[in-house]
Amino acid sequence: MKNTNTVRTEIHYAQVGEYQLPLLTLSKTDEAEPLGKYGRMRLAYLKTQRPVLYNQMLMNGTLWPHLQEVQKAACACLERTVVGLLDQYPAPNKERAQLSWVAHMNGLKAQAEEMVLREIVYAE
Repeated sequence: MKNTNTVRTEIHYAQVGEYQLPLLTLSKTDEAEPLGKYGRMRLAYLKTQRPVLYNQMLMNGTLWPHLQEVQKAACACLERTVVGLLDQYPAPNKERAQLSWVAHMNGLKAQAEEMVLREIVYAE
């Protein structure tokens, strides 16, 4: 019979009742660039809707780079989408109708965020 304890040299376990559970942590990352709104949304989505994929990515160390990539892609897509929508639906004159301009820009940003969420954050 093989000794199964040799596999446990790299992973640390915690005893919970009669079970040993692995202590899993994210790998060391660059703290200079914190996770933004879209990265956190993707993390929450993976945890709740795709737990198997979340656990796979957590264990092989690809979760944090994936979340940073989603954050960057979502921000870039949001900027492009807002510019495209602004070309399609021009805003009123900001100096003459400030409240109308703000309402128009907020509407465009909301539309762009919906598109980004569907395309990038909640993509399968």
